[in-house]
Parts: sequence; structure tokens; C-alpha cells
Amino acid sequence: MGFWQRIFGKRKKKEEKKEDWDEIVYVRDDVDFHSQEERSRYITGCLEQIAEASREMNLLTGEYALVTSYLTDMEEIEALPEKEREETDKIARRLQALEKERETYHEKKDRMEDLEYYQMRKQEQEVEEGIRKIKEGESYGELIKKDLQRLDREHHAYEFRRAELDTIMTNFKGMAVIFLTALVICILMLLVLQFVFEMNTYLGYFLAVGAAAAAIIVLCIKFIDAEREKHRVEVTINKLIQLQNKVKIRYVNNTNLLDYLYMKYNTDSGAKLERRWAAYQQEKEERKQYAEAEAKTEYYQKQLINRLSNYRIKDPQRWIHQTSALLDKREMVEIRHELILRRQSLRKQMDYNDGVARTAREEIMEIARQYPAYAEEIMDMADKYSG
Repeated sequence: MGFWQRIFGKRKKKEEKKEDWDEIVYVRDDVDFHSQEERSRYITGCLEQIAEASREMNLLTGEYALVTSYLTDMEEIEALPEKEREETDKIARRLQALEKERETYHEKKDRMEDLEYYQMRKQEQEVEEGIRKIKEGESYGELIKKDLQRLDREHHAYEFRRAELDTIMTNFKGMAVIFLTALVICILMLLVLQFVFEMNTYLGYFLAVGAAAAAIIVLCIKFIDAEREKHRVEVTINKLIQLQNKVKIRYVNNTNLLDYLYMKYNTDSGAKLERRWAAYQQEKEERKQYAEAEAKTEYYQKQLINRLSNYRIKDPQRWIHQTSALLDKREMVEIRHELILRRQSLRKQMDYNDGVARTAREEIMEIARQYPAYAEEIMDMADKYSG
């Protein structure tokens, strides 16, 4: 058991070992300072460390001064007299309210796209007239379509009646042929009875001819009536065709007009254009309010900057976006705490880089003391590098 603990214990210690990356180590044992090349390379390395630390110090110093000024401004604001603080808070509350208005506008999900908005704005003076024309055209088109459908049904009905009359007239002709054929057959039979069987068939002749004549007369009358009705039907069909042509012309013209209006207003129905127009009007009002809020925001920002500039505040500009901190002490405390932590972190980095530069300089001075023969050369290298 102890054997395995020793093995795994050693492994754990090895895994938990951390490299000390912050420590700068100078190793001279393997450097031949009597060699100009090695000596120059070692000193250059130290000088580069000083330069790198100096660059970092410049950046850190600027940020440190900025954070410090921010903290100082917070102390100045909290030290304002009550009356002055009330006036400042009044402006801050107004700015905060305007900022919420702007956020509400930006967070709105169903906003009209800029392209669509500006297209509507170009046609703003004529959109309402366009909606009226499109709706009238759509209503008129529906009426025309209904008329065409009604005329088409009537046309089909009269065409069916004409075909029916043609069939009736054909049947009448066939019946007339049948009656005449029957008359001829009756006469032939009567002749046979008269001459072969010497029977008296005069009455038969009379009845056969009379019946055939009566049937043919009836057929002729019905045929003439059917022919007249067919003529009336054909006249009506011609009138329907002419009327259909007129309505078709109106339908095509109305359709072409609607297509043009749809293309002009980039829509496919009057209802959609009307909804877009309503959305545009709402968007226009909201954009107007947003523009007014922008103008008021700029005005109150200047007011706040001017008021804070009257006190010992180094950067009043930064507070126009920190109105919540001006109005809420808890948020001001949180910001101060964050700034203090940031300043501590910057101080730590500055101390580290200062230590790096100081250690590198001490290393160079130590080498100059240990090798006085090269001291002047080392100092010249340091002067040139820093210069």
C-alpha cells in the first residue's frame, strides 16, 4: 500500500508543481564577458528588458491616471452640495428617461426596414390615392369577372339550345322522309289491291294522302317554329359574344391597370399596401419621436457636461453615459469597487515592470563593476539604446 502511495504521491506533487513565470532569472555562468559578441548579446538582452518594461509602464501609467481621475471625479460628485446635486440629478434623470426611449425604439422587433421605409416616403403624397385606385380596381375586377362568368354560362346555354334545335330539325326532316315513304308504300299496296284483287280503294287513297298531308303539314309548322327559334338563339348568341368581347376588353384594361399599380407601389393587393401604409405612418411617428429624443439627449448631455465642468471634475464627458451611477448610490459603489480593483491590478503590473527594469539596470551596473575594462563600452551601449 505504501509503495503505491509513494508512486502516486510523487506523481501528484509533480503535477501540482507550477512554474514561476514572473521571476526574471539572470545566468552569467555560461557567458564569456571577455568575448565582445557574448558580452554585447547579454547586455542587449538586459536593455531590451528595460525597453519592454518602459513601454509597458507608459501604457500602464496612462491607464492608471485615467482610473485615478475617474475615482477622483466620483469623490467630487459625491461631495457636491445638496442643491447642486439635485440639479445634476434632475438632468441625469431626464437623460436616463431619454435613453430608455431610445433603447425601446432599438429593441422593437417589428420595425420597418429602411429600404421599405424610404420607398414609402418617396410615394407618401400619392399612396392613399394609390390604395383607393387599387381597391376600386380590385372590386371592379371582381364584378367584371362575375359578369364574364354569367355571360359564359348564358353562352353555353344558348349553344346547347342551338344544338338541340339542330337535332330537332334533323329529326323533323327524317320524319318527313318516313311519312312520304309510308305514303308511297300505302299507295303501292292500294294499287295492288285495286288492280290485282279488283277492290275499291278510293277511300284508302284519300285517307293515305290526307294522313300524310296532315303529318307533313304539322312537321313543316314545327320545323319552321324550330328554325325561327334557332334564328333567335343565334341572334342572342351573337349579342352575347359582342357583350363578352366588351367585358373582356374592360377586364384586360382593368387587369393591366392593376398590374401597373401593383408594380408602382411594390405590392400584390390593396390590403397589403394599406397595412404597409399604416405601418409606415406608425414608423414615421416613432422615428420622429426618436429624432426628438436624440435632439433632447444631445441638449441634456451638454447641460450635464456644462454643469459638471463648473466643479473640479476632470472628465465630465464620461458621465453622460453613467447617469444610473449618478442616480443610484449602490451602482456608484459598485463602480468605485471595480475601479479600485482595476487600479490595484495596474499598480501590481507597474510595480512588476518597474522591478524588471530596476533589476535589469542593476544587472548591467553589476557587470560593469565586475568587468571595469568594459564599463565604458557597456555604458555607451546603454546610452545608445535609451537614446
